[in-house]
Amino acid sequence: MNQVAPTSRTVMDLIEAGAQQLTEAGVAFGHGTANAFDEAAWLVLWQLGLPLDDLDSVQNRPVAPAEQAKIAALFETRITTRKPAAYLTREAWLLGVPFYVDERSIVPRSFIAELLADGAIDPWLGEHTKKVLDLCTGNGSLAVLAAMAWPTVTVDGADISADALAVARINVDKHGLQDRITLLQSDGLAAVRGPYDLILCNPPYVNTQNMGALPAEYQAEPAVALAGGADGMDFIRALLQAAPAHMSENAVLVLEIGNEREHFETAFPQLEVVWLATSAGEDQVLLITRDALK
Repeated sequence: MNQVAPTSRTVMDLIEAGAQQLTEAGVAFGHGTANAFDEAAWLVLWQLGLPLDDLDSVQNRPVAPAEQAKIAALFETRITTRKPAAYLTREAWLLGVPFYVDERSIVPRSFIAELLADGAIDPWLGEHTKKVLDLCTGNGSLAVLAAMAWPTVTVDGADISADALAVARINVDKHGLQDRITLLQSDGLAAVRGPYDLILCNPPYVNTQNMGALPAEYQAEPAVALAGGADGMDFIRALLQAAPAHMSENAVLVLEIGNEREHFETAFPQLEVVWLATSAGEDQVLLITRDALK
């Protein structure tokens, strides 16, 4: 009897089949991709060692049976563990910049990154802007992007988690920014070295009800980086009270609050803020001046 040759499959065949698998399994996205096709493309291209930004040039490449088996195993792991793909590939991107990531820190996805790139914060900055704090730095991605956006500033990246700071150290070194970024272990602002001219903060802000409803992919991330208490504002209350003492005269605070605008406005009804537009809308990130906080 003649043996049947392994089915010839291309990169695109595997991506489309993988996307169908992910869809049927009901996995959740939001850690670098927003849909099954993009996530499948990421996993297939990563496993094959192919560029992630040039699918068109490789989509018809045949994939050997051994490579097909590795791809199948990767999709099986993604589905059975429900870990974000970034934890499996050990890499994530913000604005096209690559960052190392693992389970010690959340997968970077802050909308503040967009504001650094498009100059939306720049009207509040100036020659006085020399020292920046990235509070709740996680894997250090916003600290790195801030240093890239403003080549003359120095940046402190602070986090309560020693594990997260170990991941941040990998990224600071990866991008050669050791001379301009200092990493600090600090519970909120307790151990930082202000005053700062700009504070960036993507804090834990998910309220208790929403924490319980998060998909498994988000539950795989460190809860300390997500959970913000009953109304999501526990960390933010302490931050806004302490921040003025750590800010220079013309400093501003840029704060991400996700989908918690209603809780934020309930907690701080008199606070004058500026809402900043991102790809997620005009209710995810806000800016507060030192004068408004005082």
